[in-house]
Amino acid sequence: MMRIQIVAPICLLSLIFAVPARAQETPAVHADEVIARLVAHDATREKLGGGYTGYRRYTLENQRLNKKAEMLVSVSCGGNGRKHFEVVSEQGWKSANSHVLHKMLESEEDTSQPEKRSASRVALENYDFELLGTELVNGRLAYVLRALPKRQDKYLFEGRIWVDAADFAMVQAEGKPAKTPSFWTRSIHFVARYQKTGDFWFPLSTESVTEARVFGKTDVTISYFGYSPHTELSEHSAAQTPVVGLTYLSEGNHAEH
Repeated sequence: MMRIQIVAPICLLSLIFAVPARAQETPAVHADEVIARLVAHDATREKLGGGYTGYRRYTLENQRLNKKAEMLVSVSCGGNGRKHFEVVSEQGWKSANSHVLHKMLESEEDTSQPEKRSASRVALENYDFELLGTELVNGRLAYVLRALPKRQDKYLFEGRIWVDAADFAMVQAEGKPAKTPSFWTRSIHFVARYQKTGDFWFPLSTESVTEARVFGKTDVTISYFGYSPHTELSEHSAAQTPVVGLTYLSEGNHAEH
């Protein structure tokens, strides 16, 4: 029997709304100001309610074992950030689907509860931030910030985030868990990306690479598509920009050979 532990970053996927375009010149700001704008917009969204629906495609691959698993999932998120998942189809490595991907869904659904989300969100109570500068991402100016977790927690990460300078929406995040999930895991690295479609920001992809001591490299890729806001949220808060947080699923998930 062979066991693989997978730790994949899953974004707490709040819908992000655009604000009117601003001048090309971006005034100097402090890192805490950028994060404060994210948090303020998140609070506004939660007061107005709403949410979104969409689909995800999960792909898990381990080259050493020559195994692959895939799963198509629908997601519905309420205005308070609480998520509900339903598996549409699954194929490939059955043990990985059952013991890894299903567990990832269960964990994310659990941690999306309003009373638990505050402990893992990208906010000043969980991280120290340093403004590194600005970069163009897909032709849009973004602030680049280093994120340092204030505690060793499997649901926090150490790395960098990119925040759109006009909309104050999360554009990209990358890094590693603040706490190594187990002795058997050598390293974990993730990259999460978002894109703007029309007036809205949606998740685009999450890529995670886990290096294990016994099983080598395991890749988990999540592709997001078909995302749309609930009608009432679109009508009432088209200019709001709620924050997006990142959380890690470290539930000791296993796949048997």
